[in-house]
This record gives sequence, structure tokens and C-alpha cells, in this order.
Amino acid sequence: MGVVDTKQIRNIALLGHGGSGKTSLAEALIYISGGSDRLGKVADGNTVCDYDAEEIKRGFSLSSSVASIMWKDCRVNIIDTPGYLDFSGEVNQALRVADSAIICVDGKAGVEVGTELAWESATAAGLPKAIFINKCDEQEAQFGRVFNELHEKFGKNICPVFVPIGQGKEATMIDLLEMKAYKYDGKGKRSEITMNVDFGNIAVQYKEALNEAIAETNEDLLNKYFEGEEITRAEAIEALHNGIIEGSIVPVYCGSASYMWGVIAMLDAIHESFPRHTAKKLEKSADGKDVAIEPAGETSLFVFKTVADPFVGKMSYFKVMNGSLKKDMTLKNLASGASEKMAHIYLIKGKNQVEVDELACGDIGMTAKLSATNTNDTLVAGSGVAYSPIVYPAPYMCQAMIPASEKDEGKISQSIVKMIEEDLTLKYENDAETKQMLIYGLGDMHLAVLAAKLKNRFGVNVNYDKPKIAYREKITKFVDVEGKHKKQNGGSGQYGHVKIRFAPTDEEGLTFTVSVVGGTVPKNFYPAVEKGLQDAMAKGAAGFPLVGLAADLYDGSYHDVDSDEISFKTAASIAYKKCLEYGSPVILEPIGDLDITVPDYQVGDVMGDLNKRRGAVMGMDPCENKRGYTTVHAVAPKSELGDYPIALRAMTQGRGKFDFAVTGYDTVPSNIAAKIIENYKKANA
Repeated sequence: MGVVDTKQIRNIALLGHGGSGKTSLAEALIYISGGSDRLGKVADGNTVCDYDAEEIKRGFSLSSSVASIMWKDCRVNIIDTPGYLDFSGEVNQALRVADSAIICVDGKAGVEVGTELAWESATAAGLPKAIFINKCDEQEAQFGRVFNELHEKFGKNICPVFVPIGQGKEATMIDLLEMKAYKYDGKGKRSEITMNVDFGNIAVQYKEALNEAIAETNEDLLNKYFEGEEITRAEAIEALHNGIIEGSIVPVYCGSASYMWGVIAMLDAIHESFPRHTAKKLEKSADGKDVAIEPAGETSLFVFKTVADPFVGKMSYFKVMNGSLKKDMTLKNLASGASEKMAHIYLIKGKNQVEVDELACGDIGMTAKLSATNTNDTLVAGSGVAYSPIVYPAPYMCQAMIPASEKDEGKISQSIVKMIEEDLTLKYENDAETKQMLIYGLGDMHLAVLAAKLKNRFGVNVNYDKPKIAYREKITKFVDVEGKHKKQNGGSGQYGHVKIRFAPTDEEGLTFTVSVVGGTVPKNFYPAVEKGLQDAMAKGAAGFPLVGLAADLYDGSYHDVDSDEISFKTAASIAYKKCLEYGSPVILEPIGDLDITVPDYQVGDVMGDLNKRRGAVMGMDPCENKRGYTTVHAVAPKSELGDYPIALRAMTQGRGKFDFAVTGYDTVPSNIAAKIIENYKKANA
């Protein structure tokens, strides 16, 4: 396969609400371009892009997948993305290396939450956008209503290019650039038909909107438009190209991915009007500086995705950001400092790979077995700079992971490490306090898919359970107690006697002081007393670790023969138990700062829900980078936020986001503390 020049490469991210038909559109683009010998269907589990066993089983995309096709003289790298929020990290990966985005919209449902989020994500990534209104073959599809929704929601830049006239399977497609009408047969083959009067009248209205948008990209075209002169197809194509790059035009195409309506028009538009990698001229470095894109410069790659394949090994997906990549080149990883040999480089089409000898600047490929390279790494041939990394959403959905058997326990850590290399929206930790293995994800579906992948790929079976909260205890009163340990079993005995004043303190652990006078407790036993208290603090009255304890050893007694370190440790432990008895200990729970960003009209719902979760609102501000949104600042207990990722998503239909960080501990209300103690006793009975 020959090398395709940078000018002939298009990298397209397919975005949209779950179920809008992104994968079906990708399949149609692949099939029509000759990249596949059959049109796969999601329902049949035989599409090019959804090839993972779990994707086939569930019937929707779980990860971004790349499919490289040729259309005319262009290589189009299609990046199909999931529509469900649990897998938004995969969308971020696609946006980082795409040069434009096509947002799929359901012709029946219209603008959905996923449409809005796709628009926001592509805009934040600085990507030119186009829209494909799908499912126009269905009787309930209403292009006019959906187009008006798009225009109202996203502004006057929304511009019709390819539109339907009529309903359902009888609809006719109109190419507004050429003012031609097309009909499609059952296999997606199109044939031009005569534009009748009714079609012409409707088409003229859309054509006027197209001409107006095109004219505003160029002063000469604007003059032509006002003077009533015809804008040629070549002028319109160039104006569309410039308008898409500048963001002044968001072209709208339509069709049916299932029946391949409008797919040729979409491919022609990608070929003629969509931007190449060099259109933006600059990339961003990791420190925020501008980096020039030089197709003939030194080679540099950015790794945007890693797949842990049990058979192939680690698969690294990359984009050639600068220069060109040749087989067997040795590149330096700027993150690890390691040298990596690109022994084999591949073009990707779903699960299939085609080995090539060279990839030009802007192209997307894959290589395997880079031992010291991970997602977000930059590999360079010369000095080079690291490119700005993909920013992933923080995972807050937490579950305790329990191996199904001893065999699984031995393999779980190694398998999880590989999955975290692949999915940077996962986080794993061993909680020393609760003795649980904790896994964090973006939602319950995200974690369910992880469990399935662990089983399918590595043969590891895990179950999930509710994570324990790392409660603590603290006394609330000053107490003065003594502890005496005396034991005589014949021969030398044991004797230790201490008097200690205990008090609550703001320090984290034990603050131990000595004010003994007259040598009533010898100095060599002070460390034993301190160690006895520290060991005892591992369990408070309710069984949780005690914190914030000040202990002053001020008196006691000893025996010349029977006293030893063990005796004084035991005496200190006895004193500690009396401290718990008289010190009115309370249970403390982790609390933290909770910042919730939601649409203005949903602030009341969020605040009402926070009250139920024992949260306290500390203030609110208009969101700086999101018009019509408010950020609510609150303090809330961690124990009440276990299901918050799911609850907030349901409350706001996916529009809300939050950040949470534990900042300290606070007293648990007595009624809730009683339940905690009861549950602890049951669990440890």
C-alpha cells in the first residue's frame, strides 16, 4: 500500500447520543468506500468497529475504534466513539487526535443530551464540526423539526447542505450544492431523478440558507450573493472548506446509515471540504506552548490509546504529529526516556491490521509491544517536545472488588494493572484501613464492563461489594485515669502502674507527653507506655481507630524486680480502656469539598438532594466556561456519596458534573452513629 500524503488524510471523530447510529454510519462509510465486502449491523454483532465480545453482547460501543478507509484519493481515518457517559474517556481520546467531528443526530429524537455534550466536547477540543441527521428512512423522522432544533440550540452557523424531502422510505434526498435530487434503492444505490416543482420550492428555501452561510465566508461571495449572481459549485466547496475550518459553518447532512442514504454525499464532503491535520498549523505542547506542524520535519508521535490484548500484547495507537514514520525507526519516549523500535506499523480497521512501511504526518496507526510506552506519551526522533495530554474525567463510582476464588486473588493485581494501562478513567487502590481492594470508575456500567473484560481476557472472576467507610473515633472529654497491671504466678511477676491524663486534640494521631516527677515511673518505661497507647488506639469503643488523642503520663509506680516493658504496655492499655469508658468518644466520618456544576434551572433540585445527603451548601458561582451553568460549592460526608455519580446523572440527564475531595473528618450524628456501631458488630460477630 502506497504512502498517502498529508494533504490527503482526514481524521474524523463520530460523536453523538447513544443510539443515534454512529457505528451504523461508520459501517456504511466503510462499506460504500469498499473497505468491507458486507454492510455489518449492530444488532447482528458483525460490525467492523464494535468487535469486542462485550460490545457485541451489549449491542453498543464501549470504546473508541479506528477504521481506515480510502475514498477517491483520500485516506479517511474514522474514529467511532461510545455514546454513553460511562465511556467518555474514550471520546476524549478520539477528540485529541481527530481533525474534525461529525455529530450524529437521531432524525426522530432530535437534539438529545448526548448531542449537546458532543457539541460541547468538540467545541472545547477546538474541532470543526458537521452534523449528520440519521434514520431519515423512518416514518417518524422529521428533518425540518430537527434542523430547527439544531439551529435554535447551536446558532446560526448551522447550515443545510444535503436535505430530505418527503417522509420515510419515500423520501427524496436533495444535494443543495448542485440542486440535484436522488432516490435510493434497497441496497443504497442512488439514482438522480428530476426535481419537480414541489421539491424545488422546498429546496430553494434551504438553498437560500446555504448561500447566505457561504457568502459570509468571503467578501467577493457576499457581493455576489447581494447582487443575485449564482455562486458556482467550486466556489461553494471552497467556502464550505474555509467555513468549516473557521467554525463559521457547521454543515448539516442527512440520510440513513442502515440503508446507506446520503453516505456518498458525506464521503464527498469529507474529501472536498473537511480539514486535514495541517489546517490548524499548530499543536499544543504539554506546557501549553504552540508547536508548529511540519510534515517534512523530525518525526514525532502521540500515543492516544492503549489496548491490553492477551494474545498480541500491548497495542499502542498513535497519531503521527510531525514528520513521517518509517518502519524500523527507533524513537525516544520523552516520558520514560526509553528507546522504542517501531518494528511493525499498521493501519487499523476495527480488529484488523494492515502492515505498512511508512505513515505520513497526520496519519493514525498502531504498533505492538512498546514496553515502556503508555497512553499520553510522546515519541520523537530528535529533541522534540511532549504534546499536551488527553484530559480524562475523574472516576468517583467506587466498589470493593472481591476475588471469586483464591486462584483469582493471585491474578487480580496483574490483570488490573493492564486494564488501567488501557483505561485511564479507572483507578485502583488497596485501602489499608478497610482492608479492601477498591476500584473506581465513571459509573456502574463502566465497572460491570471491567468485570466482564477481566473474565474474558484474563480469566479473572471478581464480584463487587459496597466499599466500607474508613470511620474513626475521638474522645470529647478530658479524663484522668490510671491503669495498673499486676500478675504473680510464682517466681518473677509482672507489674506496671500508670496515671495518665487524656484529652482530645486536633493533631492526627497520639500526642504523648511526660510530666512524671520523682521517678515514680522510670524513664526507660516511657517508650513502652507510648507504644502501648499507640497499639491500643487501633480500636476505639466502636471498633474504629482512635485519633486526636493527647496523653500525659504524670504518675505511676514500679517494682524493682517485676516491672518490665510488657507490664507498662499492658498498664497503658488498661488506662486507654478507661479513657474510652469515661471520655465520651464519638465516631468521625470523612467529609470533603463537593463542587457540582449543573444547568441553572437544576440548582434547586441539586440543593434539595444535598440536604437529604447531609450536605451543607457553602456558596455558588456562575460557571466560568459554561454559559447557563452554575457551580454549587458544598461540604458533604463521603458515606452519602456512594451512588452520587449515578444520582447526579439521572437528576440532570447527564448534564451535571462534580468533583469531590476528602478534606477532613467530622462527627457523625448520634442516630447514624448507632446504626454504624450496630452494623460493625454484626459484621464482626
